[in-house]
Amino acid sequence: MSAAPQAQSRESRAAQPDALLAAHSVACHFQVSAGSRLFGRHRTLKAVDTVSLALTPGEIVALVGESGSGKSTLGRLLLGLAPPSAGRVSYRGEDITALEGEAWRRYRREVQVVFQDTGTSLNPRRAVGDAVALPLHYNLGLDQREAGPRADALLDQVGLAPATFRRRLPHELSGGQRQRIGLARALASEPRVIIADEPVSALDVSVRAQMLTLMQKLAKEQGVALLVITHDLGVVRAIADRVLVMYLGRIVEEGESAEVILRPRHPYTGALLAATPIADPARRGTRRATALRGDPPSVTDLPAGCRFRSRCPQAEALCAEREPLLVQVSEGSSAACLFPAGGRYLKRRP
Repeated sequence: MSAAPQAQSRESRAAQPDALLAAHSVACHFQVSAGSRLFGRHRTLKAVDTVSLALTPGEIVALVGESGSGKSTLGRLLLGLAPPSAGRVSYRGEDITALEGEAWRRYRREVQVVFQDTGTSLNPRRAVGDAVALPLHYNLGLDQREAGPRADALLDQVGLAPATFRRRLPHELSGGQRQRIGLARALASEPRVIIADEPVSALDVSVRAQMLTLMQKLAKEQGVALLVITHDLGVVRAIADRVLVMYLGRIVEEGESAEVILRPRHPYTGALLAATPIADPARRGTRRATALRGDPPSVTDLPAGCRFRSRCPQAEALCAEREPLLVQVSEGSSAACLFPAGGRYLKRRP
């Protein structure tokens, strides 16, 4: 199996005609200064480095990785909040940088976000009921008499009693309650795509289950495409149809969530799964530990070859010479590894 044909087929998947929102080999690089601003040496920080993905109607995709892997930056690229250094982002087949007028307003209305930082994403002087009603007025054209009951219904949908919460200010809410307000506000615009950055990280167990069920219902019954950015593999197990694993700006594994979780092909994915706590004491000894060496390399000074090799327990000399491409290694998954678990050495065309 050669890397080049598989890489091409994956790019065509990102450009599939039924995709609502897609990234086509996007990159986001920043110039940073080491030392003095005037005399220091400038380096390139590759927050996102040649990533392709597609979100289709009714699909829940999980984007997984540790802090600093580039997950949130990729989300900003998809939302049009940051310009790509290379590649492009398309919505319904159109480059979002070319959208104007009504097409741009439609994109803004139909692609919504639930921010991770709930403390700064809500206006501290606006009651949460008004915050949810605002997009009903501006995006759907409802007047105040119509928007109020709809906002109350959205609050109730995310598990917050309208009579109790509609007049509260954000500082009067817990972090989990603010996250639910963020989701209610996103739903107010009747979106086709929702990008949720750590949407259940601050919720307790019972409310967490309720929110995950709500997101599944949105996808399956209303056809909303969801990109869930998370470091919690429990969320992947619960709701994701497909998972992408990100490391230092690159997708290192992608596939059906059941396939990736049961049979991880990339050693980084195996390490993430091994670090997930197991509640059942009887099963704790059944999982094979995957120990990583050292710390992640500097994002401004990535190693030659495979960028994971300095931490990989199975790295070989060839890993320092060749940077692996994301290629198909099984029917349900792809991995950027020269020696994927359960696979064979993947040659790369010169």
